[in-house]
Amino acid sequence: MNSSGLSFTKFLPRPARREPIITEPARYIKMTTFGPGIQPPHTDPHTFYLRKCLALAERSPPRPTNFRVGAILVSRKTDHHDPKKETGDITDDRILSSGYTMELAGNTHAEQCCLANLAAVHGIPDDRVAEILPYEVGRKLVMYVTMEPCGRRLSGNTPCVQRIVATRNSSSSNGDGDGDGFKRLGIEKVYFGVKEPGTFVGQSEGCKILTEAGIEWELVSGLEREILQVAVAGHENRDEEIRAALGTDVDDISVEERRRQEQLPRNPKKRMMEVDLTT
Repeated sequence: MNSSGLSFTKFLPRPARREPIITEPARYIKMTTFGPGIQPPHTDPHTFYLRKCLALAERSPPRPTNFRVGAILVSRKTDHHDPKKETGDITDDRILSSGYTMELAGNTHAEQCCLANLAAVHGIPDDRVAEILPYEVGRKLVMYVTMEPCGRRLSGNTPCVQRIVATRNSSSSNGDGDGDGFKRLGIEKVYFGVKEPGTFVGQSEGCKILTEAGIEWELVSGLEREILQVAVAGHENRDEEIRAALGTDVDDISVEERRRQEQLPRNPKKRMMEVDLTT
């Protein structure tokens, strides 16, 4: 277990070729592609993971020019009757990787770091991470992130939503995606706690791009204020930003999208609960 409360079963040191990529030499990448999974609370697994992401985001240095965000990549069991649906009780989740804003050198975002960390373990360039994403019948890859993935970056770097979409691409060395053991579905769903505020790039485009790429997404309510307080910690007008975001966050969702989310299957036992980040 690391300082952010994430559980994992195997530790691998980061490759020397990427040093220095973090400020804490004792931190290791997580790899749980195989082995026993973790068991988040069945009542509200999405809040469980968003709190883990929030703990990661708090490790990001406060800056006036970015949001402090945390991300976790998870391999999850699906309903054997309908592979598109996740199981009602998540009992065998596997955390593959995690990341937070500016964890790696440069103006890096959380989702970018999460995928780059996984690529580093396998010794491949970041843009080839799709090749090593695990595929198992009865499982799917989902990403949790405190804030909606960015759809545009003023720096000119690849937006996080495009990095997520790129994981859906099949590698020629892995077949055409039809063979058992060769199928590369990439990240199939993204969960986040708040829409991206318009502080830097105006109206967010992340969800629109995800939908166009066939990737599901879901806005998980309940942690908006906490997420925003961490995200804008380095901003001069943070109080105004938080008030503006809380006032428009839900309204930014279209009527069609609100109806879609209302039709999503819900666990009848689901209830809000506090999660101990140290366990």
